[in-house]
Amino acid sequence: MLRREFLSLLVLAAASSTSFAQNQPARPRAAAAPNPAYAQITDDPALPRVLLIGDSISIGYTLPLREALKGKANLHRPATNCGPSNRGVANLESWLKAGGSDKWDVIQFNHGLHDIRHFSDPENKKPVGADEGHRQVLEEEYEKNLRTIVARLKKTGAKLIWRNTTPVPEGSNGRVTGDEVRYNEIAKKVMDENQIPIDDMYTFCLPRLKEIQKPKDVHFTEAGSKVLAEETAKMIVAALPKPAAKK
Repeated sequence: MLRREFLSLLVLAAASSTSFAQNQPARPRAAAAPNPAYAQITDDPALPRVLLIGDSISIGYTLPLREALKGKANLHRPATNCGPSNRGVANLESWLKAGGSDKWDVIQFNHGLHDIRHFSDPENKKPVGADEGHRQVLEEEYEKNLRTIVARLKKTGAKLIWRNTTPVPEGSNGRVTGDEVRYNEIAKKVMDENQIPIDDMYTFCLPRLKEIQKPKDVHFTEAGSKVLAEETAKMIVAALPKPAAKK
């Protein structure tokens, strides 16, 4: 008898505890630490200003590129993943004010990897495998978007550098190997027509993929991102305004 009553009390206590836990408000998740690549910098007024517009590939090489340009240029980027070209069209005006000024000496820009990513829904919110759905931005729209972006960037008076799209390895979820080549060809046509030099990171990466890129992933290792930064710094430095000769 006592044993039965004791067990009943245990069951009741467990039920009460479960009910109490279910009725408690969920604890807020700890906020993710901000990406250090998004940190705003204070300009050295004696140095030219460089703006970097791009997706997670450029986010990965932002910090080592800033280090490579130390003492040569102030490197800024929007505090976001600039994603596909349609996002560029929609947000370019705000991005051009990164760092509190819209005066730029050099702008390096890229869109591509997000344009060729596959989604299953019209709003492009549900990513799917490479053999499903549709590309986020189709070729005709990609070209149109790039022309819109280029027209606006040319008005800044900055020297422009297009950084083309890096290789998509086999097995990279959500993207088809080879799509980046077609989109790079579209971009090349637009840039050539506008006399904009191209940082051909695609060709640079190809023979080095095993050393610098993650397997079955469009992203690069930390060491790989540093390699990209060192390479792209060369073209940016060459585009910087030459310091005035001392009298």
